[in-house]
Amino acid sequence: MSESFAAIGLVNPKSPTNVGGVLRAAGCYGAQAVYFNGNRYAKAAKYHTDTKNVAENIPIQQVDDLVSLKVSGRALVCVELVEGATPLPHFAHPENALYVFGPEDGSLPQDIVDAADAVVYVPTTGCMNLAATVNVLLYDRMAKRATNFDAAQILTSRDTNNRLIVG
Repeated sequence: MSESFAAIGLVNPKSPTNVGGVLRAAGCYGAQAVYFNGNRYAKAAKYHTDTKNVAENIPIQQVDDLVSLKVSGRALVCVELVEGATPLPHFAHPENALYVFGPEDGSLPQDIVDAADAVVYVPTTGCMNLAATVNVLLYDRMAKRATNFDAAQILTSRDTNNRLIVG
């Protein structure tokens, strides 16, 4: 499998709890960076919600303009429950992508959607929580890349209190 890059962009996230969940998803599914704009999370970042301390290994950075992170060879993929978007089950993930998610209480700005290489949505009834949506998208990316998850990874990934054995 070739090297790939996946980063998450968050438009003015409202909830530090959701950003903590996004960081955990980034760690679980191999995203390399998390970016956010706006000031709501920056004001609330003092509340430690990164329960696995993922930010020690994956940077989280405030930026003024998420579209500016679209560099040559990197696709900008908007994730939004909107007509005209591609259903996630039909989407082929780019090798190098910045996935941009809207705020919990709004939608993506039109200028970001206009700059996107693709717009995808998670088929669901009703809208999902921000962190849940990031988890689903990153899982879909990993699953479609046919990542082999072997027994050694299970032993190092599971919670230290998990001692179950399948007979």
